[in-house]
Amino acid sequence: MIVTLVIIAVTVGISLLAWQDQRLFDRLIYWPPAVKRGEWWRLLSHGFIHADGTHLLFNMITLFFFGAAMESVLTGRVGEIGFVLFYLGGILVAIVPTHFRHLNDIHYRSLGASGAVSAVLFAYILLQPWSLLFVMFIPMPAIVFAAIYVGYSLWAERHAPGNINHSAHLMGAAWGVAFMLMLEPALLPAFFERLLSPDWL
Repeated sequence: MIVTLVIIAVTVGISLLAWQDQRLFDRLIYWPPAVKRGEWWRLLSHGFIHADGTHLLFNMITLFFFGAAMESVLTGRVGEIGFVLFYLGGILVAIVPTHFRHLNDIHYRSLGASGAVSAVLFAYILLQPWSLLFVMFIPMPAIVFAAIYVGYSLWAERHAPGNINHSAHLMGAAWGVAFMLMLEPALLPAFFERLLSPDWL
């Protein structure tokens, strides 16, 4: 899981630096007007900074557990660079709809690795839909969590207050599933077969 650890270390390091340097933070965060004028790096760099310690910790713990599993699956197919590109693709794909929706919104900003982490998590769920996850210390089958996650994100995108980019979560999850199916289309029928055969039956 060396690549996963490197991604975590880089993300933590950049987040810590950005918290100490407001100018760096402002240069890395996703801000539509800046991207519009040519600062394209923000479409990726925003995924390496976080709002606070809780935001960073939640994303990195999730990445630690599920990134390790997916790294072992994907590096055999696409190599270590391919796994990194999969992760970076999650950051990029997750922000694209947000970019076009807020293109002229000078007040909108977005940050965090949630899109990429969602990609890793949902790629794992595609492979292991009945594996047991612990969500806020509550045991839950992965597929049940996925349904709740998607349903809540769809609702929250329209109705929930606050600054969480729920669209990025959804798009990241979609990228994770789509990437795996592009690599191996047979995963889709296998996924439905697993759904019909829970591990505990």
